[in-house]
Amino acid sequence: MKKAAFYTLGCKVNQVDTEQIKEAFLKQGYQVVDFNEAADIYVINTCTVTHVSDRKSRAVIRRAARRNPLAQIVVTGCLAQADPDQIKAIPGVSMVVDNQDKERIPDLVGGTVRGDADGVFASLTPVLFTGRHERTRAFIKIEDGCHSYCSYCIVPYTRGAVRSKRPEHVQAELQRLVELGYREIVLTGIHTGLYGYDLKNINLTELLKQLLGEVDGDYRIRLSSIEPLEICPALLQLVQQEPRICRHFHVPLQSGSDTVLKAMNRRYNGQYYRDLILEISKRIPGVGLSADVMVGFPGESRQDFQATYDLLAELPLLDLHVFKYSRREGTPAALMKGQIDEGVKQERSQALLQLARDKHFQRLENSCGQMLRVLVEQRIQAQTYTGLSDNYIEVRWDSSRDLRGEFAKVRIIGQEQGVAMGCVDDIPVH
Repeated sequence: MKKAAFYTLGCKVNQVDTEQIKEAFLKQGYQVVDFNEAADIYVINTCTVTHVSDRKSRAVIRRAARRNPLAQIVVTGCLAQADPDQIKAIPGVSMVVDNQDKERIPDLVGGTVRGDADGVFASLTPVLFTGRHERTRAFIKIEDGCHSYCSYCIVPYTRGAVRSKRPEHVQAELQRLVELGYREIVLTGIHTGLYGYDLKNINLTELLKQLLGEVDGDYRIRLSSIEPLEICPALLQLVQQEPRICRHFHVPLQSGSDTVLKAMNRRYNGQYYRDLILEISKRIPGVGLSADVMVGFPGESRQDFQATYDLLAELPLLDLHVFKYSRREGTPAALMKGQIDEGVKQERSQALLQLARDKHFQRLENSCGQMLRVLVEQRIQAQTYTGLSDNYIEVRWDSSRDLRGEFAKVRIIGQEQGVAMGCVDDIPVH
């Protein structure tokens, strides 16, 4: 039996893509092994959102080549899409596969189809898993592609235009995952909030209503990142009323400066974002809110950065994902004047990371005494477990029972090193 190993870099969509590719290999009789083991085929799903992700992708490819010089090394993902010649030049690479051909990798490797992609990104096909994979939560890619063309972002060029999975296919995937025993399913995409843009009579809110109305079971749905302009009152009302949707919104900000937001082509301003976050917090008690923020965008002045800092400091956010601007060839921002020195980027990044730590600590302190429904995920010691609440709080507690993969009610009693500490009555929640 041939062995296949997989490595994923980058976003949740890439993670979902890899799981789908892995499933296809399993159906063709391959044994899936850890990436650190010797394998006949290594599939590496790359990312190119920053220079750091480029470097990590290349390092992983070289590591696979060293592990088994005779193996087939297949490279796909956004770096392979954006710069295939760079990947082909790495010794040991057998095949570079575009994003639009990812799902055909097992057939391409086996020689049953030719790798003659026409450059058209295909529609999304349903993936019905034959068994549970390693994770305690599952992902459904409901959408791929983006047409926002933020001035700093390479993704629209590597992922194509918005393509939504048909609602009946999403429903079939959800039904299968619930049958396999998954308790949390994450709906994800490159631009999740634009789900249905290319379909008739459907959007994200209506999709959620359909899924919850048609698929029974003890599960919850989590939404991945949603852009500020795509969070509507109907969606907030549904999350407020429906306990099977996690009280968690990840809403990218990128900058609190209106000048920088305009240069980024983000189409909203700081006041809009502020009002939105406060409205979500008001309408959904206990909601977990997180954001992406970028520092060092070309032309970002001290005043621009201070506007970002002040806005974030004011808002009730649980987590911040802080990124340093990375120049991407082929994007408008790469040609802009006023490129920021790396030292300045680092200084601003550290300031926001400290703010993020402070806000996270305060949120955990405010959560003390609350009873949360937690998905039990990992056993980290003999009788110590961790899990994630619906509002995105990581909780750790001691228990005499192994409830991994199940829900438990956990009361927050304190926090240690950024993790909420809890106690549980050892009775699974249904």
